[in-house]
Amino acid sequence: MSSAARVQKHREHLRASGLRPVQIWVPDTRIPKFKEECARQCKLIALHEDKELDAFMDESLQDIEGWE
Repeated sequence: MSSAARVQKHREHLRASGLRPVQIWVPDTRIPKFKEECARQCKLIALHEDKELDAFMDESLQDIEGWE
C-alpha cells in the first residue's frame, strides 16, 4: 500500500470517527523578521502601563505551580 493510500485510509477513519481536518496558520518563527517584530511589539507594550493587566498577570503566575 502506498503512503498516499495509507494517509487517505487514516483520514477516512478519522472522518468516520466524527472528526474533520482544520488548517491553522501560525507565524513562521524561522524567518529573520520574526525576532525583530517580537522585539518591536514588546517595546510598544512596555510603553503602556496597565495596572489591571499587570495584576492579572501577577495573579496568573501564582497559579502555575505543578505545570509541566
